[in-house]
Amino acid sequence: MDKTLQEGAASGDPAARIGELARVRIAVLGDVMVDRFIWGRVARISPEAPVPVVEVDRSRENDGFRLGGAANVAHNLVQLGARSALFGVVGDDDTGQHFWRMMASQGIDGRGIQVVPGRPTTLKTRVVAHAQQVVRFDVEDRSPLPEGHIAALYERLLQYADQFDAVIISDYAKGVIHPGLLPDLIEALRAKGRIVAVDPKVQNMLAYRKASVITPNRLEACTAAGVGLDTPDAARQAGEILLRRLECDAVLVTLGEDGMLLMRREDPELHVAARAAEVFDVTGAGDTVVAVLSLALAAGRDWRDAIQLANAAAGIVVGKIGTATVGAEELSRAIRAHPPRS
Repeated sequence: MDKTLQEGAASGDPAARIGELARVRIAVLGDVMVDRFIWGRVARISPEAPVPVVEVDRSRENDGFRLGGAANVAHNLVQLGARSALFGVVGDDDTGQHFWRMMASQGIDGRGIQVVPGRPTTLKTRVVAHAQQVVRFDVEDRSPLPEGHIAALYERLLQYADQFDAVIISDYAKGVIHPGLLPDLIEALRAKGRIVAVDPKVQNMLAYRKASVITPNRLEACTAAGVGLDTPDAARQAGEILLRRLECDAVLVTLGEDGMLLMRREDPELHVAARAAEVFDVTGAGDTVVAVLSLALAAGRDWRDAIQLANAAAGIVVGKIGTATVGAEELSRAIRAHPPRS
């Protein structure tokens, strides 16, 4: 097991040590996208069809575009002070231009981004009124990317792997994660001593074999393991099956309002309760969890400390509307206000 994944000594004050995360360097490989938000209010129903009429708030147009998918993972990392490089693909379109501008403004290293002419940059547009999504419409191409593109992307990541403490694989099933090529990449990264954390998709689950940790939600874990959601201790059973099947070091199942459950091959399970918070929007919460978990592990924190930090960060972002991140000061204040229970 990687030395950074070994259980460490007592961590003391978790909030006081958040600054340690800033020295970590993490690469993110995955499906890059742009999230667009159109803000407004609903005052009437259309006379043309039984649908709400959203009156757009023009004053919030500058708040419309945000980094999404794997790019949101990288954004979460840099907001916590870490250094991050992104590996993925975008198109040569207007959305791609928005992506590059946002990347530059956030200081994310784009050395691993390939531009694929003719393929649209994934764009998810959400219309939000009164803090509720009214509709979402997507522009994307989910067809497989040419194997040569993927092989070159993975090779570029390996070329720079020694410069990073960990690699996060953010799979949104948009074509960057190739189930035939990914296992060799994970094996090569682990051989170099890198932590490999995966935010998974069910259809590619077998490709994550021997990763350091995967972070499925309850539905993803149960579906991949073939366990019914209404089965007693479903998440625990699913986690145990995935541990055996994938030979990962750990499986962290996110349970929404029930918190998180960490399953490891050789250690007792860990469960942390969800932070009491009003949930406005779960968009991107999984991105925050895998980012903070990976940061903490790469900084040498033990598993309990890492999942408590990830749990606290998730509790913050679900209280925000839209694709959101959490900053170091914000996370520190939240932990001091509600210290994790051992």
